[in-house]
Amino acid sequence: MTLRGERQADFAYQAVYRYMISLINEVSTDTRVKLPSLRQLAGRLNVSISTIQYAYALLEKEGRVYSVSKSGYYAWPISSSPSAWVSGDLLDRLYAAARRPGMVVLSGEEPALLASMDAALLRLERELVRHYPQHLQPWSQPCGVWELRAALAARYTSSPTRCWHADDVYIGADLRGVLDILIEVLGLRGTTVIVESPCDWLILRLLQDAGVHLIELPWTPEGDLDRATLERLLRDETVRMVLLSSTVSLPSGVMMSPGDRLSLAQLLGQYGCWLLENDTCGELGYDSPHTALRDLVSPDRLIVFSSFEKQLGSEAPYGYLLSRRLSNELQRQFLLRSFRLSSIRQRAIARLYQSGRIDQHLRILRQQLSEQATQMSQRLAQHLGDQVAYRRPVAGAAFWLSSTRAVDMRKVFQSLLAQHVVIAPGELFSVSGLHHQNLRLSHTFHGHPDVDSALVALSAALRQAQTA
Repeated sequence: MTLRGERQADFAYQAVYRYMISLINEVSTDTRVKLPSLRQLAGRLNVSISTIQYAYALLEKEGRVYSVSKSGYYAWPISSSPSAWVSGDLLDRLYAAARRPGMVVLSGEEPALLASMDAALLRLERELVRHYPQHLQPWSQPCGVWELRAALAARYTSSPTRCWHADDVYIGADLRGVLDILIEVLGLRGTTVIVESPCDWLILRLLQDAGVHLIELPWTPEGDLDRATLERLLRDETVRMVLLSSTVSLPSGVMMSPGDRLSLAQLLGQYGCWLLENDTCGELGYDSPHTALRDLVSPDRLIVFSSFEKQLGSEAPYGYLLSRRLSNELQRQFLLRSFRLSSIRQRAIARLYQSGRIDQHLRILRQQLSEQATQMSQRLAQHLGDQVAYRRPVAGAAFWLSSTRAVDMRKVFQSLLAQHVVIAPGELFSVSGLHHQNLRLSHTFHGHPDVDSALVALSAALRQAQTA
């Protein structure tokens, strides 16, 4: 089989994606099934390895496949019986359950579900194809096309002294690929990294699998970090880097005051510590923008990473990073990865930035997210009452709930699976056993008719799982 010439309006990865969906449906059983390797599929379908990798990344994000280091990709077992979801890794069970038909999935945090720009991107691409025929497109731009790198550099520039250039921007196939490169370039294996907690499970798993020693610094319910503890760690430990969010820390939804943010930046400067800034949700705050942490620290000890997906939708899954330093090693690692990304897709995204359409889109998206958060607050008050405590989120697409009574949250998770409801237990956002009394609950539910029933089920599950 070859994908050359198949549905010319599509890009190669889209055709690969459809092929893989069909393949997974064919091979799915009640046991895990190993899927063809990147190289095997590239040869079979006559496309590049990076195109296969890109399609696999989308499938993995959707919970259809999972990867095993040095082994390959596997299709999730298909089982209609919740009893099959009892054992195994909690995150694996969550992914497996979320892909089952008929599940009310309240475990995610996907802002662009409310307003993606997939249609706008595809329209722009059709226009651009006429201007950039395939034979005129560069064969390889391993760090991303110049237009998009320049657009991002301009967007992140905040002053003459806080400026970025296109050469400081690096674009990869997805966020996972970019973070893998950072781990290599920064030599993080075996080093100590301080991370805010709770923290996105993708980031935690990647760092943990790379052998990074993680020290978690929990946010307080009031939205503060323990500055004294952080200073002690910076003084007494050999800390390679501190990983923090740019403005709002998700899923907890807390935001430091401007004074605390400045004090934290000064502390990092005092100890000469690198800041790895997570900006994946930096533009999804409902209210007026706040000064980002990156604009307060030394740019020479700063790396920012993010992706387009949460703002634009699944058709823009690319990850990217900004760094003024380590350019030679970053370029080498991106060359080694040989990301073969659609130059037309990248140019289309650049046009969204250059024309200001991204800002119009974000204004609408923020408003919708805020309205959905208000609706979910009302539902939580109606169905859960004093069973949970939370702060109304100020950004993003999820609530961070804390049970007001001691409960076995794994029991809550399992009980809800039997009722076709998926939540994200708080322990997934920690590697050291924190947040056992928490859960993340999405509020981008599109008026799903089963949301109220799901919250009623959650209320009952919390009562049944009380441990004291």
